[in-house]
Amino acid sequence: MNLPNALTVGRIAITPLIAVLAFVGTWEWRLLAFVVYIAAAVSDYYDGALARRRNQITPLGQLLDPLADKLLLVGTVVPMFLLIGSGAAWSFWSPLAGIAAAVPGPVLVGDGIERFPFFTPIGLIGLPWWILAVIFGRELVMTIFRQVAARRGVIIAAIGPAKWKTGFQSTWVGATFFWFFAATIAEHYGWTSSAWRVFAHFNGIVGVLTMIGATGLTLYSLALYFHRFGYVLVGGSRMRAR
Repeated sequence: MNLPNALTVGRIAITPLIAVLAFVGTWEWRLLAFVVYIAAAVSDYYDGALARRRNQITPLGQLLDPLADKLLLVGTVVPMFLLIGSGAAWSFWSPLAGIAAAVPGPVLVGDGIERFPFFTPIGLIGLPWWILAVIFGRELVMTIFRQVAARRGVIIAAIGPAKWKTGFQSTWVGATFFWFFAATIAEHYGWTSSAWRVFAHFNGIVGVLTMIGATGLTLYSLALYFHRFGYVLVGGSRMRAR
């Protein structure tokens, strides 16, 4: 097994650890979850770059890399939804809308469970259910689309907006996992200073904006893929995308 494939296998192996550590209610373990996620996200970039640079692209790597990406997505976004967005009110924008918090940190919702919404200048922002539907629906559709195209001799490579989507998505997940750690340590030590409030606002703004950006680019890139390669669904592989 070459180094790029080893990095991919390592990313698959540590994904369950990231998901589990996010639910451990101490700041040390949540810090570890953030650090391990950053390692996984960095390996996601370097395994492909190394494979291309060393000319070590293999069928195994082409099989494992998309699998690793999807497992990491599920292993991070689902815990995010459970820790941020699930609750009694499943509203379209934010299930935690209307809940007040005097100090940045975890909040208690109606079910008595702590949640970790983003603390922003306009209030608490959670993770709406439909964003998960968009993200996972897009992955399912593109997986099927690529398989159909491959059977007809067309390889659908990643396009620019899809790469930007991945960047926004990684930043959003990173900001969220860092907030799990930061909010937990703030609660543990009773942080209430104005500096802490400013940082919480900054982290919240980054998290919300990248969440919106990732969702928008998810839809845009999907539409662009169908615009460029939709011919494979109705025509033959000899037709060329513009």
